[in-house]
Amino acid sequence: MRLDKYTASVSHLSRRDASGAIRRGRVAVNGAVVRSPDAAVDPDRDTVEIDGVPAVYAANVYYMLNKPAGYISSTEGSRTVLALLGEDGARRGLFPCGRLDADTEGLLLITDDGPLAHLLLSPRRHVEKEYFFECSPALTDEGIKMIEEGAVLSDFTAKPAKIAPSPDRLSGTITVTEGKYHQVKRMLARAGSEVTYLRRVRFGPLTLDPALGPGGYRPLTRGETDALKRASEKGN
Repeated sequence: MRLDKYTASVSHLSRRDASGAIRRGRVAVNGAVVRSPDAAVDPDRDTVEIDGVPAVYAANVYYMLNKPAGYISSTEGSRTVLALLGEDGARRGLFPCGRLDADTEGLLLITDDGPLAHLLLSPRRHVEKEYFFECSPALTDEGIKMIEEGAVLSDFTAKPAKIAPSPDRLSGTITVTEGKYHQVKRMLARAGSEVTYLRRVRFGPLTLDPALGPGGYRPLTRGETDALKRASEKGN
């Protein structure tokens, strides 16, 4: 791999700026400054430092974000979820894996791994998405049964979902394996109740980290990344 490509991939520099940094002597390979942007490096064997800080190469990156209300799950426009990642969000190719409505909070996977995202979002993989909800009026026995059996909506019939209402039936959790537009809200509306608050708490094997406040994010651990890849292969 060319050194300028490596440097750009592990930093917030464009390829052009990475080349400039290399020529100015800011990049060292195996302890020696290298000023040639086209110098070859082996990500598996060579140690690269930028301004004296180790720069470890990873083919893809994966972040868990606790999305607050008011941000859109998009890569373009104002108040996108990528803006919450600060400088990390400037990495080229990052996108949200799936969408949460602007007023929906909770777990959102941010990555640049397109093939993995495609598999995770495929209905054939049956990757579960679990949400905490609040609603009004209280859910009825008939409404709960409808959701569990598969709510018939205007444009499709939802697959049977798992729902665990609170004792007063004004809140609870619901788990779906699809990701249709406004699906959870529409399912509860079909059951006779309006969602007043919605937060995703789980995506496949990932559970929202309680240490992440609204807008907080962190890289996935190696174990979490491996679990996601297994889920993409087999579903869960």
